[in-house]
Amino acid sequence: MVAPIRTRKHTLNPVRRRRALELLAGCGPEGCSEHVLRTHGFTTEQLVELVRAGLASATPTRVRAGREVLEVAALRITAQGWKALAGTKA
Repeated sequence: MVAPIRTRKHTLNPVRRRRALELLAGCGPEGCSEHVLRTHGFTTEQLVELVRAGLASATPTRVRAGREVLEVAALRITAQGWKALAGTKA
């Protein structure tokens, strides 16, 4: 019996990575919530990949929704992410 080949379906290709960095660049100094990025089609694994690569930082932020207080991740583009974004546009 042959073992199935494992592939990483959730990795960011250069086009998706650039798109994610452009979204983060347009979010301003507060950054984008994980929910906003997921709405644009990015998975949690892809966002973690951006953070581990040093292109983005994630900060837990508390948000009030009615009577509930939720903790969400706010992602911001880092200096390294700005450099990568500038390099891909050239």
